[in-house]
Amino acid sequence: MLTLVTGTTGQVGRRFAPRLIAQARPGERVRVLVRDAARGEPFAELGAEVVTGDLRDTDTLGKAVAGVDAVVNVAASFRGVPDEEAWAVNRDAAVELGRAALAAGVRRFVQVSTGLVYGRGRGRLLTEDDESLPGGSMWGAYPESKAAAERELRAMEGLDLRVARLPFVYGEGDPHLAQSLLWARNWAATQRLQMGHHADVAQGLLRMLHAPGIGGRIYNIADDAPVTAVELHQLNGVEVPDELYGRTDPDPWVQLTSTERIRRELGYRPVYPSVYAARDAGAL
Repeated sequence: MLTLVTGTTGQVGRRFAPRLIAQARPGERVRVLVRDAARGEPFAELGAEVVTGDLRDTDTLGKAVAGVDAVVNVAASFRGVPDEEAWAVNRDAAVELGRAALAAGVRRFVQVSTGLVYGRGRGRLLTEDDESLPGGSMWGAYPESKAAAERELRAMEGLDLRVARLPFVYGEGDPHLAQSLLWARNWAATQRLQMGHHADVAQGLLRMLHAPGIGGRIYNIADDAPVTAVELHQLNGVEVPDELYGRTDPDPWVQLTSTERIRRELGYRPVYPSVYAARDAGAL
């Protein structure tokens, strides 16, 4: 089995790909797609094949999927990029990769998406059967383009698609936890953020990749304990601004997802059920 992984130089991909390589059984191989050959060297040293090129280039996609049995599309463009780039990478390139995979006879395709595609909250934990309701403070080109990619990939007849919807990902030196204050400083004190450690994101993706008979399924991946804006300040060692306590959370259930499906169907159990467990284990 040869698995292609895209987005391996991003925060999620650079932590997922080594785990996939390390857990490979005899006969299992990993190929990574990178734009810069130098950035592919660490993966080559671990034993991965390296293809150099841009995900948005048709010829590159053909080389990347040649002989591949499975694809894990981690590539994403978000946070600070122009909207056009977000759409080009998150939807257009993902759809073209799906088409190339179909043409090459790829058996499994894991599309890494985001819990932000749900849009507005529902007054309860969000489940994979909930439709997207655009809007809210977290909506924008990133979730909108990811939602569009999901729709177009799911419409491809013959593609064994599995969609992973990720929470706010942190851990192992990822700067995301510190960057959370860019939003949390403007939130109400009790506003919550759904989180997931890199170890658990990788666990979920690996289970989705290897499980038979789950084509067409969507799975939320997350930990068990969303944290508040106050906690995010405290975890970062930053004083909590007084104005947070005077604000009201406009949508208390936005982006808070249920993990019941991935637990029951794939046996997922978070290694770090909360950010505090990760902190205590020295895994931040």
